[in-house]
Amino acid sequence: MKTMTSLPGLPLTWTALPGALPAQHAVVDPVQLLEACRRVRERGGHLVTLWAEDRGEALGHCLVVVLDGADALLVLEYVLPSVASSYPDLSGIFPTASRLQRAVHDLSGIRANGGDHRPWLRHDRWPGDWYPLRRDSIPAVAPAEGERYPFVQVEGDGVHEIAVGPVHAGTIEPGHFRFSVVGEKVLRLEERLGYVHKGIEKRMEGMTLGEGIRVASRVSGDSTVAFAWAYAMAVESLTATAVPPRALALRALLLERERLANHLGDLGALGNDAGLALGLSQFLRLKEDLLRVNAQVWSVRYPMDALVPGGVRADLTPIGAQQLWDSMGRIESELRVLRELYDNHAGLQDRFMGAGTITPDLAKRLGMVGMAARASGQAQDWRASKRMPPYDEFEVSPVVRDQGDVAARVAVRFDEASDSLRICRHLLTTIPAGPIAAPLGAVPSDRLAVGGVEGWRGPVFVGLRASREGTVLRCHPHDPSWHNWPALEHAIIDNIVPDFPLINKSFNLSYSGHDL
Repeated sequence: MKTMTSLPGLPLTWTALPGALPAQHAVVDPVQLLEACRRVRERGGHLVTLWAEDRGEALGHCLVVVLDGADALLVLEYVLPSVASSYPDLSGIFPTASRLQRAVHDLSGIRANGGDHRPWLRHDRWPGDWYPLRRDSIPAVAPAEGERYPFVQVEGDGVHEIAVGPVHAGTIEPGHFRFSVVGEKVLRLEERLGYVHKGIEKRMEGMTLGEGIRVASRVSGDSTVAFAWAYAMAVESLTATAVPPRALALRALLLERERLANHLGDLGALGNDAGLALGLSQFLRLKEDLLRVNAQVWSVRYPMDALVPGGVRADLTPIGAQQLWDSMGRIESELRVLRELYDNHAGLQDRFMGAGTITPDLAKRLGMVGMAARASGQAQDWRASKRMPPYDEFEVSPVVRDQGDVAARVAVRFDEASDSLRICRHLLTTIPAGPIAAPLGAVPSDRLAVGGVEGWRGPVFVGLRASREGTVLRCHPHDPSWHNWPALEHAIIDNIVPDFPLINKSFNLSYSGHDL
């Protein structure tokens, strides 16, 4: 243990958390918690996530707050005097804390001292005294009386509301959007999410560390590799397990192909939403080709179970490597042609440019992350800033645009798709020989571990605590969509209602990753 001066004037006893993700842990009181958050924000850092834990009668309840201090994460743990205690409201410092705090109360009964106290995950029929993540909680049997959610009302001449969802015409998960409009101009959008509440965090309690990765990889299907890697990283941190270099290279290969597949699919959908059906058909064909090669190499289109704690499940054969190499050449040549088409299509650019703008200043104040943040001038990418293996062995530069509109988010997708192809080629030509997995070490009692990677939407994070017997005591998977859903509400302001599908798709946020 050592006292760090990374937050000058705020002496705290920090402990370095072992593992690939650079992180420091400190126990804080309420004053220190607030002051640490303020100082991190002043230095350009942002909130990663927060969650509550019921540690049992002996240890009580605690709040864990994770901050991104640029080169390392700062993990702050505040032990509450009692379950009836509150903790400082962080939403005035980090706006994205608001919905996380509301979710903490719905799941654990612990409330922030201020901020928005409306329910977030607690939908209508949850009994008022039922908090599913408390250890003394019993399954709810009697539904509560339904309550009307207090949406913010906008009043004035000609103002009316348009309610969309939660059930949609497409095959997607539920989410409600309440538009306040004058004519077709949007004055305000308010979202309501969390309709499914899959109970993932509760389900993982008591699982073995090996079983837990199967659930983690299914938090959000389009980010299965990212969640599996973040979970595996936390397990490997907890057990002091060194992952073989070949396994790390294979993980990165899988992660970059996941990034590429999602960007290809979104580029097609964005073209379609702007009236270019050719873009949809061509990009979906490219994505389908990529997924078919996945099936040939890994026997599954979306490799949900390709990763295991300690490494990967299966090795890459020489034939598989050649199939990957050949498919990337075809994708790259067609991607170049399609980008020229998109960039020079006047009708497409007319719909893209200026739509759904988030300025760099607003993106910074809102605490946006990932691809959408980079399109609004925020040069943040954990592959570059955290320098975790194998990304520490080659150059990864964040792709940044300043315009912050749909056109910028499209351009970032094109650039990142091209860069993922470059990274995949580098990995295939430099992949080391050796084993693809390592046995896990012993689990020390009562220690927090963290893991995280830059998924295609942004940083995917997992906080994990396990018993000495190797079972999950608490697992908190965190999707970057938590930070960018509020930004979508700002992006649509002063745009017209028909542009919402296009703006929404330019973010393409996860309902499932948000709705644990």
